[in-house]
Amino acid sequence: MARPVDSAAAVTPRHYLMCRPTYFAVEYAINPWMDPAAGVDRARAVRQWEGLRDLYRSLGHRVSEIAPIEGLPDMVFAANGALVVDGRVYGARFASAERTPEGPAYLDWFRKAGYTEVREPKHVNEGEGDFITLDDVVLAATGFRTEAAAHQEAERLLGRPVVTLQLVDPRFYHLDTALFALSGDQVAYYPGAFSEGSRRVLRALYPDALLATEEDAAVLGLNAVCDGRNVVIAAEATALAGRLRALGFEVHPVELDELRKAGGGAKCCTLELRGVSE
Repeated sequence: MARPVDSAAAVTPRHYLMCRPTYFAVEYAINPWMDPAAGVDRARAVRQWEGLRDLYRSLGHRVSEIAPIEGLPDMVFAANGALVVDGRVYGARFASAERTPEGPAYLDWFRKAGYTEVREPKHVNEGEGDFITLDDVVLAATGFRTEAAAHQEAERLLGRPVVTLQLVDPRFYHLDTALFALSGDQVAYYPGAFSEGSRRVLRALYPDALLATEEDAAVLGLNAVCDGRNVVIAAEATALAGRLRALGFEVHPVELDELRKAGGGAKCCTLELRGVSE
């Protein structure tokens, strides 16, 4: 049984980095969600993205924006651009050639923003897409994008233990499509996205985790953002939203179906900047 939220606990304002989908398109297929023949409504994608950004601000969070770059249609998925913990920036090295230029673009933003501990990675990793930071541990996934060696590289830089998990369902190609943090020591996840060994690890670490159904996972309901009380979640994940409300969370459904055509949701669009730049 998942633990109810502590309604008396104060919400700490977060700092998020986002990228407007000015050049959003589905021009190639690098995950099962992408179909270049289906087309996208870019104006609608921008409106949905603006709604997400404005929601964060209404909840008291700070949002910075990185300028989009023409020719990089997936740059809107800022979570993939880096992992930031205690002001240290572990950059991304993308698995696909189509997204490779995003890594240097995000690192350049951090350097210009005043971050002094910025690491260009040696190993393939896709930032917060495959790294989820909790109070005492960083959960990290491999299987489709991020190399296991990147987990060790991140651990050395961040000085935090990193726990490796194996993804096995290609629909959930990044960890943030299958698991999100409810608090610093609690998570929600879809068991079917993980190997049996990783399910055992998750059960041991989080015996009270909220387990999502395949139906909610299949609309990227777990690609959600939680500040400890407020949960920003795909509007279609109605059952999961109801269970979160029953636990005392404030649930904020968002329409992001246009961006989901590229396999992204609220979390994909949101890179959390933990710690302050120097």
